[in-house]
Amino acid sequence: MRQLICAGNWKMHKTGRESVAFVDAFLPLVRAIPERVEIVLCPPFTALATVSPKLNGGRVRLGAQDVHWDESGAFTGAISAPMLREYGVQYVIVGHSERREYFGDTDLTVRLKTVAALAAGLTPIVAVGETIELRDAGKTLAHVTLQTRAALDGLSPADLARVVLAYEPIWAIGTGRSCHPAEANAVMAAIRACVPGLRDAPILYGGSVKPDNIAEYTAQPEIDGGLVGGASLDPASFAALCANASG
Repeated sequence: MRQLICAGNWKMHKTGRESVAFVDAFLPLVRAIPERVEIVLCPPFTALATVSPKLNGGRVRLGAQDVHWDESGAFTGAISAPMLREYGVQYVIVGHSERREYFGDTDLTVRLKTVAALAAGLTPIVAVGETIELRDAGKTLAHVTLQTRAALDGLSPADLARVVLAYEPIWAIGTGRSCHPAEANAVMAAIRACVPGLRDAPILYGGSVKPDNIAEYTAQPEIDGGLVGGASLDPASFAALCANASG
C-alpha cells in the first residue's frame, strides 16, 4: 500500500516564533490523526531551526520548500541539502510552480534538485502542474508528463522508489478553484504511467485542498494525500485535513 501523506507548505508565512506557536498548538491534535497518515510541515528556511527541536524526530516530519543542487558554493541566498539535513529535514519540495514562475526553476534545475535531495537522503516532493491556458488547450497530460519525465530522467529504480510526486494544477493554487477529484485522478494516473517504476510512488494533490474536500481526493485510487497551502497555516484546520484524508 502506498504511503498516505499530508504536507503543509507554509510558503512565505510565519516567523520562527509564529512557527513554534503553531507547532505547540498542532502537536496535541496529532493524536487524533490516524497513524497511517504521514504528516509533514514545510516552514520557511528561517523557521527550520526553531521548529526542528519541537518535532524532535516524532510523528510529524520536517520538510523544506526548496533546495539547491550543489552542496556548497557561491550561490547567494541558496540553501543546500546538507544544510537542510543538519536541521533534521526529511522532505523537500522541488519544482513548485511558484519557484518555476518567480525564481526561474526549469525542468533541468528541477531534475538537478531532485538528484541532490536524493543523494543527501532527503525525500523530494516533485511538483508538476499546468496553467489554465494549457488546460483549456487540452494539453494538460502532455505538459505534466513531460515535466515528470524531465524531473526523473536517469533515476535508478531505487531512487524512483524514494520519490513523492505532487500534481498541482496552477489554476487551482490559492484561487479557491479546485480540480474535480475524478479529473485530478486521471491526470495522476497518467503521471504514474509515464515513467516506469512509479507504481508505488505516492502522488499528492495540491490546489485549494481543504479539510472539507480532502477525503473526496484521497478516495480516488491514484491520489495519496495532499500538498496543502493555505489550509496548513492554521493548526486546527491542518489537523482536521490530515484526519479527514484517511477517509
